Amino acid sequence: MTSEAEKILIVDDDRDFVEALATFLEAHHYVVLKAYDGGEGLKLAKVQLPDLILMDIMMKERTEGFFTVQEIRRIPELKKTPIFIVSSLYSQIPDFRVTPNKGWLAHDDFLPKPVDLTELLEKIQRRLEQRQHNPETLVGRKAES
Repeated sequence: MTSEAEKILIVDDDRDFVEALATFLEAHHYVVLKAYDGGEGLKLAKVQLPDLILMDIMMKERTEGFFTVQEIRRIPELKKTPIFIVSSLYSQIPDFRVTPNKGWLAHDDFLPKPVDLTELLEKIQRRLEQRQHNPETLVGRKAES
């Protein structure tokens, strides 16, 4: 287990959503980094090396989140950082599903908006716990012995 609080980066252009989600995650003892577009998210991810990323798809551009995930996966220190897509596409296009694909969109999970906070928290905790037990996934962070 790491000695410092785990960092979660939220990348979404809906400032109210980001603030509400950040407040929820901070109440559960996570350090939250906030970005309001893909470019800002990419810069923050490179510098801060978050433990997990929550990414919207449709921001300024309809596919901005997809391209941001692809860019993040090209950064060696972030290759194995869990990325959860959080999008309203499920409500707009009910049959739309995006499964993880290393060649196209290497995300770890896809959650609909509005987000079920209990489910999100459980998935975050589960993924970060798996990550801590597998030192190979701690590329950008030090694992405590």
